[in-house]
Amino acid sequence: MRVLVPWAAVTTAPDLATALRAADAADAVTLPRFCAPDLAVGTKADATVVTEADRRAEQVIREVIGREAPNDAILGEEYGSDGEAARRWIVDPIDATVNFVRGVPVWGTLIALEIDGAVTCGVVSAPALGMRWWAHRGGGAWCNGRRISVSGVTDLAEAHLSLNSLDGFPPARLDAAMALSRQCSRTRGFGDFWAFMLLAEGGVDIVVEPVAAIWDLAPLTVIVEEAGGRFTSLDGSPGIDHGHALATNGHLHPAALASLAS
Repeated sequence: MRVLVPWAAVTTAPDLATALRAADAADAVTLPRFCAPDLAVGTKADATVVTEADRRAEQVIREVIGREAPNDAILGEEYGSDGEAARRWIVDPIDATVNFVRGVPVWGTLIALEIDGAVTCGVVSAPALGMRWWAHRGGGAWCNGRRISVSGVTDLAEAHLSLNSLDGFPPARLDAAMALSRQCSRTRGFGDFWAFMLLAEGGVDIVVEPVAAIWDLAPLTVIVEEAGGRFTSLDGSPGIDHGHALATNGHLHPAALASLAS
């Protein structure tokens, strides 16, 4: 995958450059194994799917970070936490592993840096789609070298909603999510990182994610916010450690929160 990177901007954000190089290393592992007939697939203790490519991709990401930021901590989905520091990298080597296993090209590598509890830069690389998104605080949000921004939709009746899953909602909150869906113009289930990236590009206006781990969300928050959107929990709390998320173009956030709380 050839990604057009605005290196003049990246040179002022060396952490982002590290994340992009780590994504390059991961893509070199994952893309050749996508749809490979001999792909080794297993099941983890939590009943989620894992492949050899997940594990190897996280290893090479850790290698890049270890060379370029040896004093930083790392939290990865496959190999857990390594080190304690104010600077912590958060890694999901393959988000949407089930898609990866089943030959669906919507999967990606997620890499973010958190400093003192705040995510400062993030990269989402989806090589089977030929797409990569990235952002750092104050530097805007980008996709394949093109600056991106959220939509200007201000009315729920005109909004496009991605309801990423029905699993994981408690009954009352599921009813509220369905009520929000009925208020919107269209509802789709793009799922995983892709819905949030479509939001950052202005193709979707609201994303409701009922179940997510910290590594599922870390880079998404900075990309959405640098594109002009808002990113909170379903209750409106800031942060990425609540187990769920609501992202909007910003204009629709109060109305979406009110609908979900009804």
